[in-house]
Amino acid sequence: MKNGITDIPKYDLENFRPLHRHSISVPPFGHNIPDDSKIIEGFQLYSSDGMISAKGPLKSIFYRIGITVTGSLNMQVGLDKYEHQPRTLTFTFPSQIFSTDNVSEDAFGYYMFFTAEFLNDIIPAIKIAEEFPFYDFSGTPVFQIENEELENILGLVMKINAELQGNQTGRIKAVKMYVYLLLLEAKRSYVRQNIGNTESFPHSFKLISRFRKLVAQHYLDKKQVNDYAQMLGVSPNHLNRIVKEKTGKTASEVIKEMILQEAKSLLRYTGNSVAEIAYRLDFSDPASFNRFFKSLTNETPLIYRSRQN
Repeated sequence: MKNGITDIPKYDLENFRPLHRHSISVPPFGHNIPDDSKIIEGFQLYSSDGMISAKGPLKSIFYRIGITVTGSLNMQVGLDKYEHQPRTLTFTFPSQIFSTDNVSEDAFGYYMFFTAEFLNDIIPAIKIAEEFPFYDFSGTPVFQIENEELENILGLVMKINAELQGNQTGRIKAVKMYVYLLLLEAKRSYVRQNIGNTESFPHSFKLISRFRKLVAQHYLDKKQVNDYAQMLGVSPNHLNRIVKEKTGKTASEVIKEMILQEAKSLLRYTGNSVAEIAYRLDFSDPASFNRFFKSLTNETPLIYRSRQN
């Protein structure tokens, strides 16, 4: 909170359900249907039956695993946009800003959440990003896997569900172990595909990739191109030239895209006035914020808020 202004809510497991689930009858699976007897602290599992298709931009304080089995959907994590196809895995970590939309009618899959402390018995929270590179800012959070790898992961999902539905001795420990094995299976595919290795990529690609990830990490505190040029060890002119040549946008426009996501989330998920949001995002006055928002969306902040609500 800044000067009494509410920040984007960082949802925990207890208050996140209304944002991702419809209140409709769905097949029983995992935590699809609220049932206190199936609760394991720090963990939730769902099928996509009953899932709200369009979410965000928003933030959570837990880790997320998504498994697209059939169909497609669009997802944005920070500044990076992805299209899920069948056999797609997705991973987000606490405080990332993300959104989903354009879910196809035949889309089906599973998703689960776990807190930073949930796997402490197996791996300390501080080591998760080091152990599983798709949970690191420098990693790739969305990627496709082979059929055999998908079958292995779905087998683990079913084992987790069986533990949730039953009441066997050691069910909590079993769920933790199965989640860890699922992450390990994903990591093996990630490594097999050499996803994290950009050494052979052109300098321009690596520079833009690092720039976008830095913006997604620091956009609330660092809003000038010079800030990122210093972190990247290049001149602002060089950074601007490379970004413009390869993306068609200036480096400043990329930073504005990330600030726009924050603005949209504040408009959608808080009761802050437009003026309060303008000052929260360090605009000199509400009129400047209105011009900024309209130039990127072709609508005013108030129209966007009313349309989302």
